[in-house]
Amino acid sequence: MATAHTATTAAPRATASGATLAVLKSETRLFLREPGSLFWIVVFPTVLLVILGLVPSFRVHDDGLGGRRVIDLYVSVAVLLALIMSGLQAMPPVLTGYRERGILRRMSTTPVRPSALLGAQIALHGAAALVSALLVTAVGRTAFGVRLPGRPFGYLLALLLAVACVLALGSLICAVSRTTKIAATIGSVVYFSMMFTAGVWVPVQAMPDALRRIVQATPFGAASQALDQAARGDWPSWAYLGAVAAWTAVAGWAATRTFRWQ
Repeated sequence: MATAHTATTAAPRATASGATLAVLKSETRLFLREPGSLFWIVVFPTVLLVILGLVPSFRVHDDGLGGRRVIDLYVSVAVLLALIMSGLQAMPPVLTGYRERGILRRMSTTPVRPSALLGAQIALHGAAALVSALLVTAVGRTAFGVRLPGRPFGYLLALLLAVACVLALGSLICAVSRTTKIAATIGSVVYFSMMFTAGVWVPVQAMPDALRRIVQATPFGAASQALDQAARGDWPSWAYLGAVAAWTAVAGWAATRTFRWQ
């Protein structure tokens, strides 16, 4: 009887696991068929870095930046730009569209839970952001001689926290948006705000002191500083890492509390 009971309970688990894997494969195929999203997440940050690297003054060592060049600072900024593109621009409209068309509601009657679709989207957009980060780092090193992070483990920790933070923020945008238009609007507002705090227009290190202190309290201002410290060879400040982790926890909690499958 115990053997029969074990087989009975194991079968639904195996079915659900196989269905979840099928959802991941299907979502991967759909994701790879979106050249627009792939360009903005994977390619655009590297293109922007190359354009900035071709500006002669950006390749000149600046005493005001501690003897570093502007292009040195923009590698970490381009990495964060890839994350922002993925989590705040690309992911929310997709998930909101699934809910708006009733796909998540219909999935609740199948062996696959709607959470499998949510997890697949988070995994795909997170992976795309990490691939873009590797590409940016490689091009910065080979094309402009930007040094690799002096503290690779610290850099990786800050990067993974930033990925988790942007995906949590993207999930929150999806949770509070009833339609794809609302998700796109909210995402755009947050997107441009986070681009500024990440230092896309002006590196955080070059901001006035008062503005820099404010920006450093934001998720991507703190992430930018943590990545920059690790790139210089210092261990990222626990204050910056803690700020990113706190934003991740708050956004993740709020998304969990407000998210609706239908």
